[in-house]
Amino acid sequence: MLNALLGFALTIGTAQAGSLRYAEDHAPAIVNPLFSTTMSEARLNELVFEGLFSDDRELRSAPRLAQRIELAEDKLSATLWLKDGLHWHDGKPVVPDDVVFTINAMKNRYTASTEGARVTWIDKVEKVDENSVIMYFTGPEVAPQDKLHFKILPAHRFDGTTVKRSDPFRTKPIGTGPWVMMSFNDDNSVSLQQNSFSPSSPKISEVVMREVSDKNYQAKLLIYQSLEALVRVLPRDLAALQNDRRIELYPYQTNSWWYVGFNQKDARLKYVRVRRAISLMTDVPNLLAPIGTGDTLTGPFVRSSPYYNHKVSAWPHAPDAAADLLVEAGYTFNGRHWMGSDGKELSIRIATLQNLETAQDVVINMQSQLQNRGITVEVDFLTIAEWKERVWRRKDFDLVLSQWSFDRNEDVYEHFHSKGARNFVGYSNENVDKLLEDARLADDPQLKKNLLREVHAIVHNDLPMRFLWTLDSYSALSVKVKNVEIHPFYFFTWTPDWSVE
Repeated sequence: MLNALLGFALTIGTAQAGSLRYAEDHAPAIVNPLFSTTMSEARLNELVFEGLFSDDRELRSAPRLAQRIELAEDKLSATLWLKDGLHWHDGKPVVPDDVVFTINAMKNRYTASTEGARVTWIDKVEKVDENSVIMYFTGPEVAPQDKLHFKILPAHRFDGTTVKRSDPFRTKPIGTGPWVMMSFNDDNSVSLQQNSFSPSSPKISEVVMREVSDKNYQAKLLIYQSLEALVRVLPRDLAALQNDRRIELYPYQTNSWWYVGFNQKDARLKYVRVRRAISLMTDVPNLLAPIGTGDTLTGPFVRSSPYYNHKVSAWPHAPDAAADLLVEAGYTFNGRHWMGSDGKELSIRIATLQNLETAQDVVINMQSQLQNRGITVEVDFLTIAEWKERVWRRKDFDLVLSQWSFDRNEDVYEHFHSKGARNFVGYSNENVDKLLEDARLADDPQLKKNLLREVHAIVHNDLPMRFLWTLDSYSALSVKVKNVEIHPFYFFTWTPDWSVE
């Protein structure tokens, strides 16, 4: 085993001065922010692309490609000016046409961008002159800059706003970010070089993403100095890395939460008694324990969020109460299985993504829990393409196990509003719709907090989703990497300030 590991380490190569090598379980299949579906893609996007605004160290919106934004008095539009002297990686200037193209491509239903929900609040965007655009909103906006963090793409690299995943851009991206993507390599690694046009002046000359699918190797490769960074350390490796003086651990709080979603269109799951029964049969701490540590949740925000409602109590693990609910819903237990009035077993399918880290462990554990209580469970491990087709388009699922990741806006409107673009479970509650609409328009932070805490309580009770947890996360970096600050949502946002001795 040791010889094999050392051999593998040699294939990683020796770091050059100013080089940062980090590991991902799987290399991104595509480098195009229009189609991001995994965190490995999101992290690479941070290195290659930039948005109009980005987070400063206090997580406040700071201009990036934008110079400034001016909100109209009625808050229904805003004019945005770009900074002077910006260039794409190919040397061409950044122009207002790029902003117009990006937003229209995201809104184009034929593009089917996974990020399209980020711009549903923009009705249209128009070029004003050679340095500015005007955006018209679907409703009043208080702070549009907080929603303008999505990545901008070069209009001159596309034929129109109908963009396909198969476009050559997917492996030859052009951005404005601190590093230029040089190549996808034969070993599934990705090589990036310092962007000479970047105003952020990155201090690291080369970044290399390595695919290391066997997580057992990742920590060892850092110990053997064949990597400089691990994005996420497995709980079992924390002690070994903490005791190595050449390695520094960095805790960070992700703004993401895991959930089990119930298909509201299913004839059985549309009844809240059945959803509650399944929820009460699920031992959430038992699901969490094998994969790490974290905070269990009762609603669609992390516990550190100002919108988290700490007065809401978690659904307990209460199989007997679950059985009573199923009886009330018309089911009978024959000693082995729950049977419906049609004489058929209560059988459900749980879908999850193949490449979602630790999802396999969680879903198999949940399958065992429910089957021990008389519910037959089938598990579908889906590719990204299958997930998009079956879950998003056809709504061909009973339950889904997945996670949502957010920026600091924590905007759950699209997930729980009856007309929300990400509301694939089909949840509908008029009261929640009104609360979400009012929260989007709230100028007063305290009012917004109160509105969203009420959303938390109602959604928890309605159970369109069983909220599970947010995981504790640690990254590990060689002590040779200096000035490290980790962005809690996208990891590499502040990497230009890092340096490698």
